[in-house]
Amino acid sequence: MSLRRAAALLLVAAATVLTPATASAATSPAGLYGSADPTYDGVWRQGYALLALHTAGVTPSAAAVDWLTGQQCADGGFPSFRADTAKPCVPKAEDTNATGIALQALAVLGGHSATVNRGTAWLTAVQNPDGGWPYNPGNPSDPDSTAVVVGALAAADHDPLATRSRTGRTPFDALHGFQFGCAAKPADRGSYGYPMNGKLSVNAKATADAVRAAEGAGFVVTPPPAASAPAAPACGDGRNAADAYARLAPKAGGAAGAVWLAGQLTAGGGHLTALTPGADKPTPDYGTTADAVVALAAGGDSGTAKAAYTWLAGHSTAWSHGNPAALSQLILAAHATGADPHNAAGADLVRQLTNLGPAPAAGPAKASVTTRTDQAAHKSKKSSSGPGTWLIVGVIFVASIGFGFLLSARRRQS
Repeated sequence: MSLRRAAALLLVAAATVLTPATASAATSPAGLYGSADPTYDGVWRQGYALLALHTAGVTPSAAAVDWLTGQQCADGGFPSFRADTAKPCVPKAEDTNATGIALQALAVLGGHSATVNRGTAWLTAVQNPDGGWPYNPGNPSDPDSTAVVVGALAAADHDPLATRSRTGRTPFDALHGFQFGCAAKPADRGSYGYPMNGKLSVNAKATADAVRAAEGAGFVVTPPPAASAPAAPACGDGRNAADAYARLAPKAGGAAGAVWLAGQLTAGGGHLTALTPGADKPTPDYGTTADAVVALAAGGDSGTAKAAYTWLAGHSTAWSHGNPAALSQLILAAHATGADPHNAAGADLVRQLTNLGPAPAAGPAKASVTTRTDQAAHKSKKSSSGPGTWLIVGVIFVASIGFGFLLSARRRQS
């Protein structure tokens, strides 16, 4: 998730906590997953939900798919949300992240080639000279947005390596520019940074996204046939020290990032952490940990990926409760590691997600099973937890995947 989207979601969630009456007043559009205000993440969470349900063998409702296709603008791009699809889009409101995840979902579902083709044409038209993409066209490239677009191009059968800017640069050229090599501190080598205020800071989210993109993968990753250990180049001394990373091909660069990412997960006991605003100690970063699971699985490190998913399955209930994007991340992490999303430490993630949107057109029988964990969560929601509790959890979640990891990544060794 880019800083801009994370910040916007944080503000919305915080405002909702301060004025809980607005939550009940807001009406979720028909066909959309989740009941929270879709202004800043409607397309994002819908694309995530459709991808996750598809991997779980669930055929989404036609209304859910139609809602997503209806968000596309005439020029092919998608904004975060169009409240009135009868009105023309405001070009500056379109963004690469919403467009990228929408195209990934529609390409995977099939039958939407015209929509996907218009979207990929828009993405290639707004590619930056350095080969990457920003959140909104016209801004500097960032690794997260570039990775989302790489996944969209791959899903649409467009070779990202062949997608060159007007200066001849590829998305992998841009990603390479965000990686820390031999000139960096040994603890930072291989990681990728997020650019803020002209400075590149080591960032776990950027690293997970770049590692996945280096494999040419989107959010849907199948378990690797055999486990493999990623490798990073050895840095020598003197003039050639920086060359070890400068010469890396895209997948080799991703492998070096995977080494750093796996080290952070192992040091954290199977998860990443983030320092939220105003906090003294880091807290678990569930979203980036889920991203890391998918990224490592894409690169073949199934051992570390499975260990991190096992931690997520046992600790992420409060974070994912009622949150379609979070549930989708967990389902996709389960898919990437070969785990059963119907039984994540006793919880049926698929059932929880389907309950947040229109009834699916078809799906496996397991989707209707209520587990003891689901029953306990439902009981807790009705008796001991008012809506404000989960809204506060939502604020903590957004903060942990937004400001915390972007602003303090270098300090916290996550």
